Amino acid sequence: MVMGSPTSANAAAARTYPIAPGYTVNVRSGPGTGYTIIRTLPVGAMVSIYCQRPGETISGPYGTTNIWDNIDNGAYVSDAYVNTGSDGYVAPRCS
Repeated sequence: MVMGSPTSANAAAARTYPIAPGYTVNVRSGPGTGYTIIRTLPVGAMVSIYCQRPGETISGPYGTTNIWDNIDNGAYVSDAYVNTGSDGYVAPRCS
């Protein structure tokens, strides 16, 4: 599957995935908790993943992982809170 550049939040064909039920999830400016919280996803949110990158290791409802999902231009959530159905990468690596 060919996707747009990770800086393009309008990349075509990005799949949508649910956030873990019952959780609000912080969206950060980079792949770790040391990055600024830029918004919070509400309970029941769905996200599109444009690309993924390694970062801080986080434990959440879907296990422990260092994968962070790029859901918008400069916006990341830990993959530990996104139900992708996989313990690995489901989108291209962010460049």
